[in-house]
Amino acid sequence: MSRPIPPSAVDGPEVLHGPLAVSRETQERLSAYVALLLRWQRAQNLVAPSTLREVWRRHVGDSIQVARLLPEARHWVDFGSGAGFPGLVTAILLMEEDAPGRVHLVESNQRKAGFLRAVIRETGCPAEVHAVRIEDMAQDFDAPVEAVSARALADLTVLCGYAEPFVARGASAIFHKGKNFREEIAQASHAWDLDLVQTDSLIDPDSRLLMIRHIRPRRSSGKG
Repeated sequence: MSRPIPPSAVDGPEVLHGPLAVSRETQERLSAYVALLLRWQRAQNLVAPSTLREVWRRHVGDSIQVARLLPEARHWVDFGSGAGFPGLVTAILLMEEDAPGRVHLVESNQRKAGFLRAVIRETGCPAEVHAVRIEDMAQDFDAPVEAVSARALADLTVLCGYAEPFVARGASAIFHKGKNFREEIAQASHAWDLDLVQTDSLIDPDSRLLMIRHIRPRRSSGKG
């Protein structure tokens, strides 16, 4: 077990300004979420320890970008939710809206799923945990979905495979990608025909948020 980092040793919600600014009520809910993360981190290792001192900027702020890109979306599926970034942040932001919504958090690790449920209970955010594999969840999922998200989960080729059934139903996909995003796009384009738009990250100048509105498998060019 690692030594816990006290709340006074991490950055705070004051880093959320400009396009990342939130209401006072949302800030309070996000603070409750971060407090739980710091408590559970000691046993669960939910996020990289090196990022904890900038948890508000590196994780909360980074996640807020997702919901801001699709402000009209109310029903989300978040793949490999882990510590809840961006899915739980999206669910907390939905509480600012008059229209009802829900975020479906897909996390097969039972201990991480337990953490996600604890945050949902503490904040009252409109989210539901599916403690199953992404492939299994997608087979029988029939609830409304307008957007799918994932962060630090898999390469873009794999993510497109996860997202394709949902995008085929009209959802948009938003994926965080780091400095190798160009290589990932090129590789994914061998397997998938994509309608993709890049948006610069407000947190990391070397990163991009990739919005995908169309995913279709490419036909093999081989004969036979």
